[in-house]
Amino acid sequence: MKIIGIDPGTALMGVGILEKVGNKLKVISYEAISTPKITKEQRLKLIFQNLNSIITKEQPELVAVEELFFSKNVKTAISVGEARGVALLVAALNNLPVIEIKPVEVKNIVTGYGHAPKFQVEYMITKLLGLKEPPKPDDVADALAIAYAGLIKLGGSV
Repeated sequence: MKIIGIDPGTALMGVGILEKVGNKLKVISYEAISTPKITKEQRLKLIFQNLNSIITKEQPELVAVEELFFSKNVKTAISVGEARGVALLVAALNNLPVIEIKPVEVKNIVTGYGHAPKFQVEYMITKLLGLKEPPKPDDVADALAIAYAGLIKLGGSV
């Protein structure tokens, strides 16, 4: 099972791909889709093109996207929601099933504590995936954590 985890954002979108074969979990790739300071619609277009290209190349079987959490900053929440919409559209256009996962679920699955700080999630995902150092930027580590949590939530042990 190959899964792509997506940490949505319009300035920076984290993407991480894991593959589970039997009891083995392999990190396939991870990266950040970053967009320059251009119009919102052009940013969303770039995200669409880049994410679609990654999915076409890597051929995941499942997409895990972080659910939107309540944000006190409405502008940020709207921006993240728009990026999520692009991710969901790319998944639909590629006929991929989507699993949506709440940030608290990701933290609970990865660290054992649903309100763990960001650094703890980074530390644990680095250890769980056998990486030498935490992926940077943070959004990429989050995307790998989302993919990992998506596999667990789906009912698979890793």
